[in-house]
Amino acid sequence: MNTREIAVEFRLSHWAQIMQDRTSSGMSIRAYCKEKGIGTNVYHYWQRKLREAAAQQLAEAHPEQTQALVPSGWAAINPAEEAAPKQEGGLTLRVGGVEIQIQEGFDEALLASVCRVLQPPQRNCVSPGAPVC
Repeated sequence: MNTREIAVEFRLSHWAQIMQDRTSSGMSIRAYCKEKGIGTNVYHYWQRKLREAAAQQLAEAHPEQTQALVPSGWAAINPAEEAAPKQEGGLTLRVGGVEIQIQEGFDEALLASVCRVLQPPQRNCVSPGAPVC
């Protein structure tokens, strides 16, 4: 493990402890952050990072169950594997590591819903200590 990985693990551990403390306090995130002098946007940033790390560890520990994490009607795509051949008359979207293949006759309402889910959240990144956008 290199220095960068150790630093990331330390920060994740530190923030996991903070979130555990907040949960056990029974306080809302807003009230807890105000009392401790933590920006709520920073709290949510690290909460997302912890969730991503936990999901990655789960996928690595149980690769045989990764398929079960994919919603019905979707397909898991391993970026290391060669992409499936594209069919004519379709469109391929790549957003944040997700690839979506759209064929003729697609459900427009479903595509609009998927795009809303994949759209990155708008953040206010002007306050000191805010995550880098």
